[in-house]
Amino acid sequence: MERKTSVFENALIWFGASVSIAELLTGTSFAGLGFAKGIASILIGHVIGCVLMLLAGIIGGRTGQSAMGTARIAFGKYGASFFALMNVLQLVGWTAVMTGQGADAAASAGGSGIFASVSFWTVVIGILILAAVLIGVMHIGKLNVAVMALLFVLVVVLSVVVFKNGGSSIFSGKTSGESMSFGAAVELAAAMPVSWLPLISDYTRTAEKPVAATVTSVLVYGAGSCWMFIIGMAAAMYVPSGSIAEIMLKAGLGLAGLLIVILSTVTTTFLDAFSGGVSAAGIYDKINEKAAAAVVTVTGTLIAIFVPGEFYENFLYLISSVFVPMIAVLTAEFFINKRDSSEMAVNWADIAVWAAGFVIYRIFMKIDTPVGNTLPVVVIVMLMCVIVNAVVKGINGKSKKESR
Repeated sequence: MERKTSVFENALIWFGASVSIAELLTGTSFAGLGFAKGIASILIGHVIGCVLMLLAGIIGGRTGQSAMGTARIAFGKYGASFFALMNVLQLVGWTAVMTGQGADAAASAGGSGIFASVSFWTVVIGILILAAVLIGVMHIGKLNVAVMALLFVLVVVLSVVVFKNGGSSIFSGKTSGESMSFGAAVELAAAMPVSWLPLISDYTRTAEKPVAATVTSVLVYGAGSCWMFIIGMAAAMYVPSGSIAEIMLKAGLGLAGLLIVILSTVTTTFLDAFSGGVSAAGIYDKINEKAAAAVVTVTGTLIAIFVPGEFYENFLYLISSVFVPMIAVLTAEFFINKRDSSEMAVNWADIAVWAAGFVIYRIFMKIDTPVGNTLPVVVIVMLMCVIVNAVVKGINGKSKKESR
């Protein structure tokens, strides 16, 4: 019998996901809004993204299926394979982005010689992620508790140093230069939890108490992510360049700063690599999840070494434009329409609604709303899905009557 994960174990996994260099770096983008507006946009965006994350996790927990397995409910067996493939590709990308960002920061904080080499740290981080993948989510146990405890202490130290030394410049000021609009900031904040939509069910499906584990995971992730965003924003006001290495250096963290960089990169990127393996197995069931996750890790590490990583925000928005309408359709089908298309090859009606949602999201990217793009797109796509379901039911009902 497969061992089930506890609520506490799931909380640890998602605390590790929330504490990352990516969250810190994204937080620096909010400094131009000023402290009060910056915090407001961070909180609103995370509420929007985390509600979607919660719904996705509950579906996986109740059905016992992986994140991409749940997509069959809306899109059918082969329709879901398309999203599984897209998920594998985006997770390889995430592995590269996260490993590259971590290596850049570690190299800047590492001193001189080989320890100042980005390639060296990329390989080191890649090896640590690979080791975590081979150990597996079910067997990290006490090691994960120890790592998360250390990471928690280090982040508390970073928080204290940034806010203590930043002082009035944080609470009263903003960085110079162009600032994004409030709505764009809300959308950027929402994009981070949204990026976990295609992953969360990979972990809630194995929970002893799926709903409790999902709620706890989302709350822990949301709180941790907001915390990291706010530290990043405050640090950018304290260190206007927004450089993680300069922030760590000015904070006087030294080795502790290097540990934050490495541990946070590994704990977050492990989830990307592991879920990449799960999604690959969802495309073809003879694929071994752990072996596929190892391939995702190695491929992402090689991309991080050889491919420039200046596409971060655009990458986040591309993920959102694919998976926001996907989860909107799935949520409508599961909670409102209560229809399961898992036995169908392809549910073309829902594929059409998703495609329309993708286009709508891209259109909304050019519209500045006070609540960003995600919330209005989700509402529109869910309404479309409900209407299309009613029309399809009506057509099917009429056909059955005529055939009698």
